[in-house]
Amino acid sequence: MSKPVLQIVVASTRPGRVGLPVGEWMLDEAVEHKGFEPELVDLAEVGLPLLDEPNHPRLRRYEHRHTKDWSARVDRADAFVFVIPEYNHGFNAAIKNALDYLYQEWQHKPVGFVSYGGVAGGTRALQMLKPVVAALKMVPLVEAVNIPFVRNFLDDEQRLRPSEAMTEAAAVMLDELARMSAALRPLRESGAEG
Repeated sequence: MSKPVLQIVVASTRPGRVGLPVGEWMLDEAVEHKGFEPELVDLAEVGLPLLDEPNHPRLRRYEHRHTKDWSARVDRADAFVFVIPEYNHGFNAAIKNALDYLYQEWQHKPVGFVSYGGVAGGTRALQMLKPVVAALKMVPLVEAVNIPFVRNFLDDEQRLRPSEAMTEAAAVMLDELARMSAALRPLRESGAEG
């Protein structure tokens, strides 16, 4: 049996963002874990416009090439890690927009979070995003990586240098993602609604 596909989604799209080095670190952790076929998905590269589909996503009748490509990409994933910043005590617009484009493609897939920011480590954004993913029939994990004062963990080359606690939290989250992905596989294979 092939390994489950884990997509590590970098949610921040702004210039000068910290999300990309955080996402690259998480990709390295997932490769080292060896339980997944990991891939980095950078929403800045995906470049979705503000939701512009005329039909409700549950119908899966997409008209635009960018939506069809996004659908195919998300559809092949078995699990996710969302790398999210905290903006003004909440999650950023790009991750909400990316989620809102689709419906069935997200269903019955576990999602872990790597949140980052200032003193709160992105935890307020994470807690606000959980009901959004639950509405899409995703399964948000309790296990997460929260990075307070994230810029303190960047070196001169803008690479993340994690603490031991961050590395341990990532390993625990990846273990749980592997378990949940396997447990939810029958629901994914039986087909989502429609």
